[in-house]
Amino acid sequence: MTTPFSYRRGVAAVAAGLAAIAAPLALGSPSSAQGPRDSDGDGMPDRWEVAHHLGAHRANAGGDADHDGLRNLGEFRRGLDPRDQDSDDDGDDDGDEVTDGTASTDPTETDTDDDGTPDGDEDADHDGVDNEDEDDATEGCIADDEDSDSDGVDDEDENEQGTDAEDADSDDDGVEDGNEDADSDGVDDEDEDDVAGDRCSTSGEGEDDGDNGSDNGSDNGSNDGGGENGRAASSGARVVWYTVA
Repeated sequence: MTTPFSYRRGVAAVAAGLAAIAAPLALGSPSSAQGPRDSDGDGMPDRWEVAHHLGAHRANAGGDADHDGLRNLGEFRRGLDPRDQDSDDDGDDDGDEVTDGTASTDPTETDTDDDGTPDGDEDADHDGVDNEDEDDATEGCIADDEDSDSDGVDDEDENEQGTDAEDADSDDDGVEDGNEDADSDGVDDEDEDDVAGDRCSTSGEGEDDGDNGSDNGSDNGSNDGGGENGRAASSGARVVWYTVA
């Protein structure tokens, strides 16, 4: 026979059991309480470092794997790709967008001000030079702008020429995009943005900017050194290669 006392005791026992089960869930497991594993203690989770081939057991928060002027830790904090100089593909390097001091560029937004023009093609300081070309004469060769299809035209400039950054001969006419003259101004597309002092070459054709107008495959510059910590050697022209967090 069940008495009121025995019934209350049974209910209390069940309640105690449920409380014992729920307590660990409320407090969280040790791993969840500690956050994502960071084996080398560099502020970047192992999973993120492995996904971006940075090495989870070597502290490299201060490195700059893609040489865009933004440290690996800065890339992580901003949700960027530490292996891509231009994470949002707007023509303006991540480091430049972070340090240019203008609200009209954002490394996570291709067209920050929504005016229909990619950030790289804007001229934030109104000096007649597009944002994407501001550092062409000063950045180290190892940080020079990418040319994915090695056609002599930087990825950041392909949209201006109406060509494909992943196709060296966008119109399949047998002439590489860099040797075309899209605007018929007498200047090959690969030389449109050449500036004095930009001595870097990014392809076997002596381009992007190493030949300053020549198409003979010569290289007026050399690939200067520079490690993950963002220092570039300088020879001749002044080189400025900054790295920020």
